[in-house]
Amino acid sequence: MRIRIVDAFTDRPFSGNPAGVLLLDEFPEDAWLQNVALEVNHAETAFAHRLPQGGGADWALRWFTPATEVAMCGHATLATAHVLRSTGAHEGPVRFATRSGVLTALPDEDGSITLDFPTAPLTPAAVPDGVAGALGATPLAARDTGPDVGDLLVELADEKTVVGLSPDVKALAAFSERGIIATARAEDPSRGYDFVSRCFFPNVGIDEDPVTGSAHTALAPYWSERIGRPDLTGLQASARSGLVRTSVRGERTLLGGRAVTVVEGDLLV
Repeated sequence: MRIRIVDAFTDRPFSGNPAGVLLLDEFPEDAWLQNVALEVNHAETAFAHRLPQGGGADWALRWFTPATEVAMCGHATLATAHVLRSTGAHEGPVRFATRSGVLTALPDEDGSITLDFPTAPLTPAAVPDGVAGALGATPLAARDTGPDVGDLLVELADEKTVVGLSPDVKALAAFSERGIIATARAEDPSRGYDFVSRCFFPNVGIDEDPVTGSAHTALAPYWSERIGRPDLTGLQASARSGLVRTSVRGERTLLGGRAVTVVEGDLLV
């Protein structure tokens, strides 16, 4: 079967967030899926198979990190939609049946793709003891992001603080189900983004995720409320970096971006 590596939330190779993508006839046993994800060794590998016509979704979709299956993944969904469109396996909007419900990917005329995801329910949270020490910076505020995202979102003083973080990633594992989203308002919005973030996910085997679509379902409502606009752009300031367009629509959040296929080959097992 064909296996592809796709860089998501970017328009150029070797940036954004890489994801493995496999289109299958059906899902094999979980152990095989997990072994493939470990072999690919990117933040997520997406597995999808076509569903019968006339149902509530077009393709079934699952995501695995090298360590575990996850409930939601934005960049691997974008990568899968890109593969479906670029190979002609599916035309037009595509509905994915996932552990987080039906997620839709809509191709745009400019070549980008917009994902329709549930908005994360943000709950004010006390900053846990030890977070500041593990991050190396003192949070101004914290939010729980709900069960689908599973992170603790913390706002830091400014963009420079977020960019300069060098956390004790293992220590961050104690503070949430998946990890920590660190964020701040952009220093200069004329650069093309409104807020910055970095994401550390030790509990699913990812020290730092390059560009995280699911995190932006929490970042978008958080910053839209503060900035006063529903439509924003986030820069995830990892070493690879990437931009995510966000649009809050009540219980749904739209995530827009591009993707580039960088590897295509045959899986021999």
